[in-house]
Amino acid sequence: MMKTKSASAHGVTKLSESLNQVLADTYALMSLTHLAHWNVEGQGFFALHTAFQTQYEEMFTAGDEIAERIRALGAYAIGGLTALAAKAKMKEFSSPLTQEGYVKALIAGHEKVVADAAKARDIAGQVNDPESEDLMIQRITTHEKALWMLRSFLK
Repeated sequence: MMKTKSASAHGVTKLSESLNQVLADTYALMSLTHLAHWNVEGQGFFALHTAFQTQYEEMFTAGDEIAERIRALGAYAIGGLTALAAKAKMKEFSSPLTQEGYVKALIAGHEKVVADAAKARDIAGQVNDPESEDLMIQRITTHEKALWMLRSFLK
């Protein structure tokens, strides 16, 4: 629980909803990254196949951490493929794509996660929840690193 008594129930609800958005985004992007991992082809196959695996495995662990934080706040974590996809509203893609196509699609996904995590970080700051704020800072940092790597591939 948050260490302050000044945080309202409304603030905790707003934060939990925002964290659930990041959780849904994380699962949607993890799934798309896994799809890219399975189907990428071409000269950059080995590098991208390995990078995508590292990314989707990291997001799987992160999803658990985000869900556990939501539970620590006394709320419930979103789940189920239909519910996660509906909440994430992330643009999906189908295989096959070019290497560049996969990378560009995943860049868009990471950008969405960063934007939604920044909103959750800001709400956590407003309700004086440094633990959730720190978790979102960690998520933003991880996704910004992935963005740097994916964008570097396109150069």
